Formats: sequence, structure tokens, C-alpha cells
Amino acid sequence: MWAQIEASLLEFFANFNTYFSGYFLVILLVGIGLFFTIKTKFVQVRYFGQGAKQVFGNIKLVGDKQKGGMSSFQAFATAVAAQVGTGNIIGATGAILTGGPGAIFWMWLIAFLGMATIYSEAVLAQKTRVVNEDGSVSGGPVYYIKKAFKGGFGKFLTIFFAIATVIALGFVGSMVQSNSIGEAVSNAIAGENVWWISLIVGVILAVIAGFVFIGGAKRLASVTEKLVPVMALIYIVGGLVILCCRITSIPRAFGMIFEYAFNPQAIIGGGFWGAIVIAIQQGAKRGLFSNEAGMGSTPHAHAQANVKSAHEQGCSAMFGVFMDTFIVLTMTALIVITTLYTNGSANSDLWTTVSKTNAVATGFAIAFGGGSVVQTIGNIFVAVCLTFFAFSTILSWNLFGKINFEYLFKGKGTLVYTIISLVFIVLGSVFQNDLVWELTDFFNYLMVIPNVIGLIALYKLVVNEVKDADDIKKGKKLLKD
Repeated sequence: MWAQIEASLLEFFANFNTYFSGYFLVILLVGIGLFFTIKTKFVQVRYFGQGAKQVFGNIKLVGDKQKGGMSSFQAFATAVAAQVGTGNIIGATGAILTGGPGAIFWMWLIAFLGMATIYSEAVLAQKTRVVNEDGSVSGGPVYYIKKAFKGGFGKFLTIFFAIATVIALGFVGSMVQSNSIGEAVSNAIAGENVWWISLIVGVILAVIAGFVFIGGAKRLASVTEKLVPVMALIYIVGGLVILCCRITSIPRAFGMIFEYAFNPQAIIGGGFWGAIVIAIQQGAKRGLFSNEAGMGSTPHAHAQANVKSAHEQGCSAMFGVFMDTFIVLTMTALIVITTLYTNGSANSDLWTTVSKTNAVATGFAIAFGGGSVVQTIGNIFVAVCLTFFAFSTILSWNLFGKINFEYLFKGKGTLVYTIISLVFIVLGSVFQNDLVWELTDFFNYLMVIPNVIGLIALYKLVVNEVKDADDIKKGKKLLKD
């Protein structure tokens, strides 16, 4: 009975997501990114250096205590913790498996435009944030949507966004993360996905996450500022080791990404236009899940930052998208393409046994000559990285969902929200993977719509912020202390 219900739900959400991501999502993400890229005169290019300098110049594993909110780096780390998650391993691999290597090109394009989008989100989150009586900070899309639309329409959009966010990030989104961790750890221990191992992992995750949740934003910031640099370093170093073993295949891998972006039917089959739609579709929806630009999630973190100007945090936000997509996700793509594709096509001997979860581990084994021992090491490497990535995302997404839950219920019932979140973490560890992903995609898409409407309505605030930054840069205006 449950199997039939699950199959029906999977079919429904898969069909909806396929249609939405194939048309509306691409238009929304590319459109809003292009709009802000033009309006800000390529802010992601002109101020990329400032974003990098601000992030690397403020790195502290033990940040200064804040009376309320977070330091700029803590807010950046909290945002990146949300961005660098399962989308960087499983999402990227899934995009390649379905849309071919060319899907990565479309993820790059959407990320480049998304850097302008996320700059705008961070700026508006800073300008509309609210400092509460206890010194805590609340901010995010519901606050800038409320500023943009005062009447009933604004109220509808804020409630719609808040409900979608609570479900997408606080509840269902955590299921994706715990599901991926459970499967990866089970593969590392037993060589296959064993449900009771995944369940134990889910319970342990819920206990640790609950400890952080209870501590609020300050405890979360303290955890993410330490966790994000460490997890990024582990994955990048491990990935570079694999790529060094396949260094001669890297130029061809890049060539395949560009070639199959415009000629996908040569590798995934079907007609030209149908294959193009699949490649772009995979790039769009997995790009959204990976860097979250335009989704309205990370503005909750950037609103927490105590900075001199909204522009500063906007620059940090841009670098977060760059790090997520052009560094971490690209490394995953290169590992998969250089090991699972030979002579420009899929390795048919392996392709039928590869899944979104084990593709990187399989690539690890191929890079080091194969064998069960090496495959086990690869499984352990992926399990460790996925655990870091997914757990950090659970923490940040829970905070974002909590902010919207408090908005909906005027600050009441947060304990109930926390308990429900923990239950979803445990349930996610044993749910069917495909259904969990489709549910998450569905609610993520719902978040995009009101967020994009709010961004467009307040675009002049963003443009004025960039103009002020330009004037300061030219010496025409002084930055207020």
C-alpha cells in the first residue's frame, strides 16, 4: 500500500518538477540574474576582488562575540554551510548522469548570473533586517517583500514564502541531507545501503543537531565558522589528489562540458531540442539546489551580519556562490567526468552500476587503480565529506526555517518547530532517495517565485547601493563608520 502511494507521489512531483524546471525555473533564474547583472553593471565582476578580500581577510575559527547577529565571516560561513551541501556531490553527479557533462556548463552560467542575484538578496536583507528587543536579528525575504508590498498582496507573498521555507528548509530539506548521509555512511560500512545503518545515522544526526538548534543563532555561528573552512579544505585536498591522478584527462573533461552543453544528444540520446532542454533543466534545478542564488535562503544568514554597509555583505555573498559552484561543484564534476567517461563517452561497463551517491567514490577507485580496498576508501572519503556538507546544511537551513516560523507565529512555538525538524531528520535517513529529492525541489521552486517578485520590486535599492559603492571607490563619497 505504502509502496503504491510513494510511487504515485514520486510520479506527480517528478512530472511537476520536470515541467517547472524545464521552463519557468530557467526563465526566472536566468532572467533575474541577467536583470541584476545589467542593472548593477556586472557587479559580480567589478567587485569580485572585494568579496574575496573580505572573506579571506575576516576568517576566524573563533570569532568575536556579537551582542546580536553575527560577524561578517560568521554570516558568510552560515550561508556557505547552506550552499555547500549534498548538491555539490550528489546534485552535480545527478545532473551529469541525467543531462550529460554539458549540464555543468549551464550550472556555471546560472551561477555567474546568480552572483548578481545573491548580491541583491544580501543587500536587501541587510537594509530591511530587524533588531529585536533581546538584541537578536531577524531578516530575510519576508522582510524585504513586506517592505515592497504594503497591502494584502504583500501579506500573501510573505505568508506564502514563509510557509514554503519552513517546509522546504526546516522539514523536507533536512530529509535530503540526512538521507544522503545515511546512504553514504551505509555504503562505507556495508558496501550497500542498509536501512538500519541509515536509521542509526539519522538518530545520531538528530541528537547532535538538536544540541546546536537549542543554542540558537549564536551557537550555530560558532559551529559554522569552524566547520565550513575545515570541510572545504578536506574536500578540495581530497579532490585535488584524485585529479592529480587523472591530470591528463582534465583538458578533455573541460572540452566535454562545453561540447555537450550545445550538443547533448550525442551523449544522452534523443533529439537535439529535447536533449538541450534536459541539459539546461538539470543545470538550472541542480544549480539552484547547489548555490541557492534566487531561492531566498541565504539572505537569512546575510541579514545577521554586523557590517558597515550592505554592499560589504553583498560582496561576501557573491564569493559564496563562486566558491560553491566554480570551486567545490566543479571539482566534483571533474572527478566524475575524468573517471567515468572514456574517449569522450560514458564508460558503459560502469554506468549501469553508478548512482548519484557512489559516483565520486567510484571515481576515487578508478583514479587509484580499482580494487575493493580502494573502493572502500573512496566510500569513506565521500561519506566523511557528505557528512560535513549535509550536516552543516541542516544547521543553516533549520535557522532559516526557524526565522520564518517565528515570523508566521509571532515568535511562539519554536520548540514545536525544533521537535518536528528533528523527526524529519530521522525519517529522511530511511526514506526513498528519489522521492525526497523531488519533494525538496518542489518546495524550493515555490520559494523562488515570491522571492524574485520582491527582488524586482526593490531593485532600485540595490542599484543605489552599488552606486554608493562606486562613489566611495572613486573617492566621491565617504563610508560611514
